[in-house]
Amino acid sequence: MSRTAEKKSIDTVRKALESAPERKFKESVEVAINLRDVDLSVPKNRIDDEVVLPKGRGKRIRVCVFGSGEMAVKARNAADLIIQPQEIESYAGDKKKAKDLAGSYDFFIAEAPLMPVIGKRLGIVLGPRGKMPRPIPPGADPTGLINAMRSTVKVRSRDKRTFHAAIGTRDMPPEDLAENLDFLMRRVLGKLERGRFNVQSAFVKTTMGPAVRYL
Repeated sequence: MSRTAEKKSIDTVRKALESAPERKFKESVEVAINLRDVDLSVPKNRIDDEVVLPKGRGKRIRVCVFGSGEMAVKARNAADLIIQPQEIESYAGDKKKAKDLAGSYDFFIAEAPLMPVIGKRLGIVLGPRGKMPRPIPPGADPTGLINAMRSTVKVRSRDKRTFHAAIGTRDMPPEDLAENLDFLMRRVLGKLERGRFNVQSAFVKTTMGPAVRYL
């Protein structure tokens, strides 16, 4: 990345932070991207990616594991919640409990053989939220994947021309937020058929602050 582009990113982030009044909660910092000349009615044209931010998310990201036996033991010190196979039905049979689960955890991992039953029983809750589990082989150690997920942000346009993605939190250094911003934008541009030409504009803002133009 050129020094000019790097300076522009840091300047944009600083302006977004400086123009936003202080709040009594930890605000997220996000980029809002507006696409153009992309037919989002065609699923393959939509952005649906998971980006591991180089400087992390700046907040606790919660990961739930569906697993048993050896994998559950390996995940014990890394995961925020482990759901054994025999417990799946207790969530599937209680719509509020299932929705609470989907809302309380950012990412899900599952032993591959459990995916059919999870899809059938919990897919209606997890699927629309983009939270279907990442399958891994039975007995595998999910620790590395869990640690990576704690720095991961989902980037999903769905069928909307404008979409948002978090690049961190307000209390992170502007330089770290700028690095996350550049990394995420490179990933998004790489997914678009015409790259930068498919982006009409991009803005950086805190959760409740004003938007500052980046592109």
